[in-house]
Amino acid sequence: MKIGIISDTHDHLDKIKEAVEIFNKYRVELVIHAGDFVAPFSLAPFKSLKCEWIGVLGNNDGEKKGLEIASQGRIKPVTPYFLEVDSRRIAVMHIFEDVSAPIIVCGHTHNLQIQRGEKLIINPGEACGWLTGKSSLVILDSKDLKVEEVYF
Repeated sequence: MKIGIISDTHDHLDKIKEAVEIFNKYRVELVIHAGDFVAPFSLAPFKSLKCEWIGVLGNNDGEKKGLEIASQGRIKPVTPYFLEVDSRRIAVMHIFEDVSAPIIVCGHTHNLQIQRGEKLIINPGEACGWLTGKSSLVILDSKDLKVEEVYF
């Protein structure tokens, strides 16, 4: 399954729209957001996704209940949040924590980082581009664990 991975959108609507267009172009089947949406209005562009999406809350998500409601339950209040894709357990969190899962998706640092070892750790960097001046996301193939970094 092709999975789109994004984090730290921080209300940047134009960049969120661009990311959604990229995910649709790549025909991802699931999008995972590793937190820091910030406000509920920033979820509007996700309605254009041609696949399902889930996410977790980050440390800058102030309107937690509003985000959970606006996402129709897609944003999980529990972190880490675990899901299984292609018989692989994936842990999703905002701030990295070493947990029992072969794939860990996190955000928070605003720096894209892929670490391979006993576990595959994916931080897609910042979609907003506010801190680094670079907007990024990751496309993961859950079958062969191929990772593609996408800057936009």
